Amino acid sequence: MKHQPISILVLSLLLIPAFAFSQAKKKKDIYEFKTIYEVKTTPVKNQAKTGASWSFATTSFVETELIRMGKGEHILSPMYNVRYAYPQKAENYIRYAGLTNFDEGGQAHDAMKMIREYGLIPEEIYKGMKIKEEEHNHGEMHAVLKAIIDAVNRNRGGKITSRWKEAFESTLNIYLGVPPKEFNYQGIKYTPKSFCESFGFNPDDYVELTSFSHHTDYAQFNLEIPDNWSKNKYYNIPMNDMIHLIDSALSRGYSVVWAGDISEKTFDKKKCIAIIPSTEETSDEDSKKEDDDSDHPAKEKFITQEMRQESFDNRTTSYDHMMHITGLAKDQNGYKFYYAKNSWGTKEKKYGGYWYMSERYFRLKTIAILVHKNAMPRGIKAKLGLLG
Repeated sequence: MKHQPISILVLSLLLIPAFAFSQAKKKKDIYEFKTIYEVKTTPVKNQAKTGASWSFATTSFVETELIRMGKGEHILSPMYNVRYAYPQKAENYIRYAGLTNFDEGGQAHDAMKMIREYGLIPEEIYKGMKIKEEEHNHGEMHAVLKAIIDAVNRNRGGKITSRWKEAFESTLNIYLGVPPKEFNYQGIKYTPKSFCESFGFNPDDYVELTSFSHHTDYAQFNLEIPDNWSKNKYYNIPMNDMIHLIDSALSRGYSVVWAGDISEKTFDKKKCIAIIPSTEETSDEDSKKEDDDSDHPAKEKFITQEMRQESFDNRTTSYDHMMHITGLAKDQNGYKFYYAKNSWGTKEKKYGGYWYMSERYFRLKTIAILVHKNAMPRGIKAKLGLLG
C-alpha cells in the first residue's frame, strides 16, 4: 500500500506525453493564414440574443469609416438604429395589412437610413439596455411589439386610430430606453444629428450591390428578400466584378459590409471558417470522421454565376446574417479568404470573433454588400453611371 501512490505517479507521468501528443495532433490547425490586407477597425461587438446583425455589422463599418476618415476611434450604438427602425417597420406592416415582413432583421441601408434621419450616438450614451440583463435580449420585446401591431391589424374597432403608435413607442422605450435629444461627449454638447455632422459622415456616399442573373447587369432592382422590407434598390453586377470590387476596396483601406447565408454546415461555428467543399453532402457521422482525420485544407467547388442563381431560386441560399469584412488573407495553398468581423462576441471564439470566409463561399453565399462609392474601381462605377 505504501508503494501505490508512487506507482500511480509513475503511470501518470508515462501517460502525460502520449495524452499531450494526442491532444496536440487533434487540435492542430488545418489552415494557416497569411494576411494580405487588413483595415484598422474597432473591437468586436456582441449582438447576443437579437436578430440585429444588420445594425451591428453596419455600425462596426461606420466606426471603421470614421477611422479611415481620420476622425479617431468612436464606439457607436447599434441599438440606436434598432430603436428608430422598429416604428418604421411597424407602420409598413400596418399599411400592408400584415402582408409584409415584420422581423428583427434588416439590411445595411436600414442603418444608413436611420443615420440619415436621426444621426449617430455613442454607445456609452445609449446602450439600449433596460432589461436589467448583462446582454441584449430582444425575444420578449419583439413578441410584445408583434402582438401590438397584430392587434391593430385585426381592426376590431372598425378603423385604426393613431394611438397604437404611442403604445408601440412606449414599449420600445421601456425595453431599450428613451434616446436622448442632447448629450455630452468628450466635453462637447451634441444632438445625435450634430454629432454625425461633426464627422462629415454622409450616408449617401455608400452603395449596396448584389449579383443575380434574373435581373439586368449594371442596373438597379428591388432585391427580393424578406428583410428588404423598405424595398430598397441594389446595383446588380456580375460576381467577377464584385470580387474585383471587394479586393480593390480592401487593398485601398476600405472595408465592406457583407450580407449572406450562414446556414451551411460548412459555416463552421467552432472553427470559425466558411468554405464550400467539393465533395457531395455527407452524413454527419462521415463529416465528423473526415474532420478528425483531415490534416489539410478541403478542396472547394468552383462556383459559377449559374450556381449562385440556382441556389437563390431554390432557397438553398437565403439571407440570414450580416458581417463586416475588414481584411483579405490566403491559406497555405494560396487560396483567398475574406477576414470577416462577426458580432457574436469574443468569448471562446477561435479568431477573437472573426471568421475566415473563402472566396468560393463568398461567391455562392453572398446576398449583398455595402461599400463606399469611392472604393469602387472606375470601370465598374462607369458601368453603373456613378462617375462624377
